[in-house]
Amino acid sequence: MAELASASHNVVALDPSRLPTHVAIIMDGNGRWARAQGKSRLFGHDQGYRTLKNIVYAARDLGIRFLTVYGFSSENWRRSAEEVGGLMDLMLRAMRNEIEELVQNRVRVRISGRLHELPPDLRTELEMAMERTRHFDGLIFNLAINYGGRAEVVDAVRSIAKRVQKGEINPDTIDEQTIASHLYWPDIPDPDLLIRTAGELRLSNFLLWETAYSEIYVTPVCWPEFTRDHFVEALLDYQRRVRKFGAVPEE
Repeated sequence: MAELASASHNVVALDPSRLPTHVAIIMDGNGRWARAQGKSRLFGHDQGYRTLKNIVYAARDLGIRFLTVYGFSSENWRRSAEEVGGLMDLMLRAMRNEIEELVQNRVRVRISGRLHELPPDLRTELEMAMERTRHFDGLIFNLAINYGGRAEVVDAVRSIAKRVQKGEINPDTIDEQTIASHLYWPDIPDPDLLIRTAGELRLSNFLLWETAYSEIYVTPVCWPEFTRDHFVEALLDYQRRVRKFGAVPEE
């Protein structure tokens, strides 16, 4: 009961007019949490999936417009075959289990990353989820899978180079907006708030271009234990900050 009262109090303290439009999350600490329980890393990932479901609907309920989460990085292929295979199976199972509820709640699914490198059954499921939800106007839930921030910039540069070859773009006119418009989802605004769990102080190749001016919130709580109340606390911390974007705020 005390936890529920705390969560309710925190939500009341939020200023609806100052919520971040786009929240990005590095969901770290699944394996660490599982080892502390004497369990396998895959057990931690499975619990992390349950946490993610809770946070997706918390974001929707609170009025967040865009939520991007780091599901599987392009570097995660270096992990053991058992863990990578388990993660692929988990993502496939999760999307199959959750798609109907996502549709009922009008959550729009997006995927950022190199989908063509994923197992065919997972790629098909993800593409179907995007297609089924593409007309929805609710929360946009963007899953970064087989994603790397540097890879995204490389893909954008390749796309621009091809257009230069075709004579569609003059190289002298290329600017930041040109690059931004060739990223995976240029219609998604840059994250206002980046949350990282498990206490690590690095970006881990996540949204390197887009987080140039994001506010960063780090919590020692491992992802499987991250609750709606922790999420609200991150939003409250964001609302206490003054965003400068390189300028000096007015007194």
